[in-house]
Amino acid sequence: MTKPLLIVGSDTGVGKTVLTAALAAYWLTYRDLTVSQTEPSKSLGIYKPLQSGKGDREFYNQTFSLSQTLAEITPLYFETPIAPAIAAYKEGKAIDLGLIWQHFQKLQQQKECLLVESMGGLGSPITDEYIVADLARDWALDVILVVPVRLGAISQAIANVALANIQKVKLRGIVLSCSQVYTSDEIEELAPPQMISRLASVPILGILPYVKDLSDISQLARAASELDIERILI
Repeated sequence: MTKPLLIVGSDTGVGKTVLTAALAAYWLTYRDLTVSQTEPSKSLGIYKPLQSGKGDREFYNQTFSLSQTLAEITPLYFETPIAPAIAAYKEGKAIDLGLIWQHFQKLQQQKECLLVESMGGLGSPITDEYIVADLARDWALDVILVVPVRLGAISQAIANVALANIQKVKLRGIVLSCSQVYTSDEIEELAPPQMISRLASVPILGILPYVKDLSDISQLARAASELDIERILI
């Protein structure tokens, strides 16, 4: 059984959904002994506690054979596609931290591998007084930080690591994510792995290559296999 893993991004649109999907595909392809042609996976769980607008939970439900309903993937859903804390206010709803904790505990007991996708980065608000870093600390989750290969990657990585340290979040490492095909020279120019690791004092657990077809499980699994998977799915 692996430890539940929280996947956060250094910004929006940096590839945390792609990394979550790649790790799920890897698990189903190489580690799940329960999966079959007719039965959904009993060992894999994907959890996104909050979501605003259609997107990730629908993608996971359509792409992977999970033994979870949409409500079990995401128990708190808001129609307005903005930050959940703001969406909840606009829709006159409450964010029930107890509810998402209960769903997490249930999945943690049921699943061998539980991937938790953050609703944004470590600094993203869940309520007016509670951010993702608080949840990571309180739920005792190991965290993978996804940093995009683009200008600004170094400062984004350092700022997020600093927040993790302040909030006493257990940051397992950083994955650099490619939104397009890059050469090794381009990666070194935009997001030099050794420099980021040295300045942030956090290991780089690999570079997630560009995945053209996110519905292709074999392509996703191959992308995950290029990472230091043994240090990620532990």
